Amino acid sequence: MESNFVDYVKIMCRSGKGGKGSMHLKHVKYNPNGGPDGGDGGKGGSIYLRGNHNYWTLLHLKYERHIFAEHGGNGGRDKCHGTDGKDVYIDVPCGTVVYNAETGKYVCDVTYDGQEVLLLKGGRGGLGNFQFRSATNQAPRYAQPGEPMQEMTIILELKLLADVGLVGFPNAGKSTLVSALSNARPKIANYPFTTMEPSLGIVGYRDNKSFVMADIPGIIEGASEGKGLGLRFLRHIERNSLLLFMVPGDTDDIKREYEILLNELKQFNPEMLDKHRVLAVTKCDLLDEELIEMLKDTLPEDLPIVFISAVTGFGLDELKDVLWAELNAESNKLAALTAEDTLVHRDKDMSHFTEELADEGEDEDIEYLDEDEIEDLEDFDYIEDA
Repeated sequence: MESNFVDYVKIMCRSGKGGKGSMHLKHVKYNPNGGPDGGDGGKGGSIYLRGNHNYWTLLHLKYERHIFAEHGGNGGRDKCHGTDGKDVYIDVPCGTVVYNAETGKYVCDVTYDGQEVLLLKGGRGGLGNFQFRSATNQAPRYAQPGEPMQEMTIILELKLLADVGLVGFPNAGKSTLVSALSNARPKIANYPFTTMEPSLGIVGYRDNKSFVMADIPGIIEGASEGKGLGLRFLRHIERNSLLLFMVPGDTDDIKREYEILLNELKQFNPEMLDKHRVLAVTKCDLLDEELIEMLKDTLPEDLPIVFISAVTGFGLDELKDVLWAELNAESNKLAALTAEDTLVHRDKDMSHFTEELADEGEDEDIEYLDEDEIEDLEDFDYIEDA
């Protein structure tokens, strides 16, 4: 059965090229003087990424191998402006990171609903010969071509945005805890790797407050090297504000299992160790009070520890109190993300676009004018309209 959770897609994107300006001279019997009347070419369509909170997976883009924007229309006689190409918006879930598939470099990050990021800019339309008329050149016989299109093959990678991320070995009780604290209903069964895809649950707290908890497939030793399912899903806890480690109470050595989990996160991304951590000892319905007291002396001392049982509800209120306190600790509050800080538009390295133009026979030295530079024309090259 095919999974409905898709967190990685590769798409080839191409913006629209600008339309050519028209080189046309008007000469009719009712206007014997005539003159240049070639219109400007239309602007090519751009490609934007747009955050949409209605999506939580990249499934809708799984089979979108190519996304092309429209080209701008060519200018016409009688100063007719070419039609502008239609812009294309790619809706993605919040938390999507974009990379250049050819270089592997970071391109941009979509983090909130409604955020729009310009991925590829459409080419400007060329100016028609009407724009180049002057007192000394009353019949210009040249016009500009449109700017070329831009191409980029991108990789969209989803990283779930959640307040609390669950970290534990298979069958540690992660899915049971999410189902006990929220309305989420992940699959629960008595065998390893029951959870095959991440799930999110909204945990209600006092005074109508809430936070989001993310359940990912279980991690095994060596997950950072590609063993099990951990490597594929470890990135989903990179953006969690708080990590909740879960180790069953009937484990032979709780501290050792916690350290193995911590080491796998360190191997995958050392920055994960900077996040606040809480340790939950699960399945405590199998333990008596005396054994719990004995276990406390063997556990790590550098993080909050809570004994819980998701089946009986033991310790769940205490766990939510601890999680809420850690989430709102001053040292754990994340700086606000701004578009200037998180978004990088890659418009500097355009060498592959230049090579493409050379292959197509375009003049790569052509220059284009801004509106306020139209009068100064002597330093520009033009081509005649065919």
